[in-house]
Amino acid sequence: MAKQLNMQATRRLVGTNKQATRTRSLAKRPRRGERVIHGILFLCGLVSILTTVGIVLVLGNEALLFFRDERVNLLEFVSGTVWQPQIGEFGILPLLNATLLTSLIALLVALPLGLGAAIYLSEYASPRVRSILKPILEVLAGVPTVVYGFFALTFMTPLLQRLLGQDTVEFQNTAAAGIVMGLMIVPIISSMSEDALSAVPLALREGAYGLGATRFEVATRIVLPAALSGIVAATIVGVSRAIGETMIVAIAAGGRPFLTANPFKAAETMTGHIARISGGDISYGSIDYTSVYAIGLTLFVLTLALNILSQRIVRRFREVYE
Repeated sequence: MAKQLNMQATRRLVGTNKQATRTRSLAKRPRRGERVIHGILFLCGLVSILTTVGIVLVLGNEALLFFRDERVNLLEFVSGTVWQPQIGEFGILPLLNATLLTSLIALLVALPLGLGAAIYLSEYASPRVRSILKPILEVLAGVPTVVYGFFALTFMTPLLQRLLGQDTVEFQNTAAAGIVMGLMIVPIISSMSEDALSAVPLALREGAYGLGATRFEVATRIVLPAALSGIVAATIVGVSRAIGETMIVAIAAGGRPFLTANPFKAAETMTGHIARISGGDISYGSIDYTSVYAIGLTLFVLTLALNILSQRIVRRFREVYE
């Protein structure tokens, strides 16, 4: 009996050693394909990082030339209400005001539409209907922005003029640009929000239905709060996209840096001003040329602040399910 036990123990030990040897041999075996894939992925990440760093360095270097000019005062740049570099006026508030105004209008349009579409696709639509409607909705994201710009100028502005009067609504105005920009970012908000809503565990829905809740109550009181971090992230991504939009505001919002809170007046945004000045005949190193980079740096800081805010909100409200 003792011999048999010793033999069994010996066999187990030999089997364990063989398994360990096979494991070590597998670990030592060269995997050239895996190394190539690893190198390609590392190179892609490195190129992305270096590109971002290069953009920041070029932007900062050219913007520094603007702020070093004796005609530029940083306090005046931040708080000034007139932007006319030709006469030495460098207040960015008119451009910043128009940018935030169009983005706010876009958010007021896109958030209810995008969130409503996301709730319908996630909670009400059948899988077949969802598979048809979601790609159709996302087609809006593939429409060129210049098409949206002319749509705002030739359709939305005349519509607003018919509703409110031509004396109230100017030919170029921030309201038309903001509304169409909101339609443009609906696919971003709806798609990301629908992904966040669909990620909520089915057990939460079934538990609510078991307690007698209606489908609307489940959607608004259970699923929506559970997916709040993803919805907030989608909203901020959409707003960042709206702030950085160029063609719609360049065509439909206006071409003069005018400080106004009236959305039916023409006003120039930061991106619109960059597009207009860059397309003109300006000399390298002039105050007009370097001012473009100062506006771009302001735009970069604004979008960076939004991204940091988004990350903090996501961490604050993130729900973890096991």
